[in-house]
Amino acid sequence: MADLRKDLADLFQRKAYTQDENRPLAVAKRHDKGLRTARENIADLCDKDSFVEYGSLIVAGQRGRRSEQELIEQTPADGLITGIASVNGTHFDEERSKCVVMSYDYTVLAGTQGAFNHKKTDRMMQVARQSEKPIIFFVEGGGGRPGDVDFELISTGGLDIMTFAEYARLSGKVPRMAIVSGYCFAGNAAIAGCSDVIIATENTSIGMGGPAMIEGGGLGKFHPKEIGPAKVQYANGVIDILVKDEAEAVVAAKKYLSYFQGDLSEWTCGNQEELRNVVPENRKFAYDIFKVIHKLADTDSVLEIRGGYAKNLVTAFIRIEGKPMGLIGNSTRHLGGAIDSVAADKAARFMQLCDAFGIPILSLCDAPGFMVGPDCERTAMVRRSSRMFLVGASLTVPILTVVLRKAYGLGAMAMAGGSLHESFFTVAWQTGEFGAMGLEGAVKLGFRKELEATNSLTEKQVLYEQLVTAAYERGKAIRAASYLEFDEVIDPKDTRQWITTALQSIPKKRGNRMVDAC
Repeated sequence: MADLRKDLADLFQRKAYTQDENRPLAVAKRHDKGLRTARENIADLCDKDSFVEYGSLIVAGQRGRRSEQELIEQTPADGLITGIASVNGTHFDEERSKCVVMSYDYTVLAGTQGAFNHKKTDRMMQVARQSEKPIIFFVEGGGGRPGDVDFELISTGGLDIMTFAEYARLSGKVPRMAIVSGYCFAGNAAIAGCSDVIIATENTSIGMGGPAMIEGGGLGKFHPKEIGPAKVQYANGVIDILVKDEAEAVVAAKKYLSYFQGDLSEWTCGNQEELRNVVPENRKFAYDIFKVIHKLADTDSVLEIRGGYAKNLVTAFIRIEGKPMGLIGNSTRHLGGAIDSVAADKAARFMQLCDAFGIPILSLCDAPGFMVGPDCERTAMVRRSSRMFLVGASLTVPILTVVLRKAYGLGAMAMAGGSLHESFFTVAWQTGEFGAMGLEGAVKLGFRKELEATNSLTEKQVLYEQLVTAAYERGKAIRAASYLEFDEVIDPKDTRQWITTALQSIPKKRGNRMVDAC
């Protein structure tokens, strides 16, 4: 290195200020909190030596109040590290593994968004758009930065920046993941909220305003941990995937990304004959829908999305013979699997996400219908439930429907994309049962006169049970199949064969559509 020409030596010396090994105090402070630095997260996420950094030499826009050298030493990359790298390159070729990787750096001015790092973000949005590559964004940080004084002559509030519009415009164009650990407020939270998926650690707090903004607005004083803690944001659907720490967040991000990178050539699956006994013979018994999902899907291929929210409806990514699929399914352990307003929102947005990127949808239907009643209608059920029909009717990817047990009324139709004939196929297991509404309700409404004419409560109950049994016999799958309301009754062990046959028969398409925020 002694004979290195001076201009190259100057470059290496300047770049050295951006590296963790030359920032021991900032790194130690981060580690003392049990957290990793931005560069450590990027190194863990990206394939070895594949990260090519953009814009490493910028500093905070504070030359009017601090020296150049101080800014170089204390505000490297203006608190935003960006570049292109390979992720999952051991499973996918170079073209499919390339991603735009970005991370706010909390060791630099609390990961706030400065004027120059907004400019760098906008540049990376352009790179992502031109390359059509996914974006993985570590978004921890405190929002907008008021201390950048170098732009006071050309801007008062920075309200003309394009970052949020540019990032939102990429919805449905490229997959976009936000990873959060620690505090994420204001502008940083807006980036998270515009993302397709938010992966967050248990120590996360996400809010559209941090403590200073809340107190400044006269709304009281709060510790950052009180504002949008992970437990709350997971239950209300803001957080899609909740993990323990940053290492688990990176693992989840890699797995999530893989479904958008394509097929895997190697896979295994469990004994499909075990599916025959997952749904109880007693039609009134609930069961664990995840036992169906994990037995049906390739081994270790399931990634649930929004698991803390609307638990009566499961959304997940899976693989069948290495091929990625989205999955929606009714969980009978919550509301009996009925679809309420939050479940309808959850399903509709997930279907949009799958459609945008050409991922077929598997629907596991055990739907007694949509939730009804005064309390349900107060949640805007009419509008929100209808989203499933609107999205389902506009899908460009196939929806494949398997009726596990109940297929009743509008709820079942919504699970199949709007109609049992809207799906590329609708098949039922032998446990399936079909009807315009739930059997019990249909009997109470349709045979009210006969039930009221009985002489005693005992006689009424006997007649009621007889009528329900008769209704079940009329609607059970084997008999209902004779009317071609759906395609076939199948042995549960043959479900994967039906799915793979469909996937081999349908040309790949993608909707290239915007994905809602909620």
